Amino acid sequence: MKPHYPLASALLLGGGLPSIAHADFIADSKASVEMRNFYFNRDFRQSGARDKAEEWAQGFLLRMESGYTEGTVGFGIDALGMLGVKLDSGDGTAGSGLLPADRSGGSQDEYSKLGLTAKVKVSNSTLKAGALHFRSPIVSANDSRLLPQTFQGALLNVQEIDNLTLQGGKINRIKANSSTDYTEMTGNRIGGSSDSFVFGGGEYKLTPQLTAGLHYGTLEDIYQQYYGTLVHVLPLGDGQSLKTDLRYSQSREDGNFRDLDNKAFGAMFTYSLGGHAVGAGYQRMSGDDPFPYIASSDPFLVNFVQINDFANVEERSWQVRYDYNFASIGIPGLTFMTRYISGDNVEVAGRSSEGKEWERNTDIAYVVQNGPLKNLGLKWRNATVRSNFGNDLDENRLILSYTLALW
Repeated sequence: MKPHYPLASALLLGGGLPSIAHADFIADSKASVEMRNFYFNRDFRQSGARDKAEEWAQGFLLRMESGYTEGTVGFGIDALGMLGVKLDSGDGTAGSGLLPADRSGGSQDEYSKLGLTAKVKVSNSTLKAGALHFRSPIVSANDSRLLPQTFQGALLNVQEIDNLTLQGGKINRIKANSSTDYTEMTGNRIGGSSDSFVFGGGEYKLTPQLTAGLHYGTLEDIYQQYYGTLVHVLPLGDGQSLKTDLRYSQSREDGNFRDLDNKAFGAMFTYSLGGHAVGAGYQRMSGDDPFPYIASSDPFLVNFVQINDFANVEERSWQVRYDYNFASIGIPGLTFMTRYISGDNVEVAGRSSEGKEWERNTDIAYVVQNGPLKNLGLKWRNATVRSNFGNDLDENRLILSYTLALW
């Protein structure tokens, strides 16, 4: 079949093309409000540490997305309004990441922020500029607290060729979950600050079961990173499948930053049968430095879990995981997950012995499927961390959420 490239044609021929119908700006707009009630409790178990971080807060997220104006080039705008309100935070127990800190060492009673995003669409490709919240193998915004993290910049998504998805852009600021201000970006564990992260890459579906990806990103004057991915899903019949997820990256310094060297390999294998899924993973860091990524964002690592990323210098880590979806026995909306990750061979500065750590996670979640409480969700997240070079932690997060469509 002869390939068709509507985006290229539109750019080259402009008004010579017939008008391409786009979504209606008003009729295709949508809005929703999400309410999150979030309780966070982290107990520090190592000698000499503070007792705990414990807070309870209520969050509100108003999302508004327009459609696109008609014509070859469509225009639109999105808005994300967020409000966080403290419900309880005892003396000396702040620092959960749910609320901004105040000058007394506690947390603020409330905070709010607004993100606006302009967007343009041509054919099946979109360009967004302003506040961004997205995920990709090279950079991902975090959403593990009361309110989500956002970036400031521009993001281009291109889907003009069958089975090929391209993405690229530039970020110049980051706004942390519990912050109201955009700040420059820093390198996690490696330091430095920058006001420019340029990235690009894409994924191609080689077959219906096999997808390959290649991505590149540069945090200016700190690091450069190349990331390759390969995902294969092998159908085994009768509700069975085997998923293979392979990831490899190389990172080095950018500009005049100090010498930087990291290679990261990750592999996750997941066997699914009905409502059951059993997984096993391996992750290995090589080189003189830990895995670099933008501080407070989410790294694309198979062993990045609730608390740790297992990405220290020369660290090797293994994961075993089990998931169960109760829909298979007639209880849709109820899910369970548990996993255990163990890391060793960590090079710890000032020590000759290897660093070791482990983490255990359990998630139980339920979302009401119908009736007057439809979309009401309840999730309990539990984690235990033990380490001979870092923190020993016991953590619980209880999240009650409800999303209401406004139109």
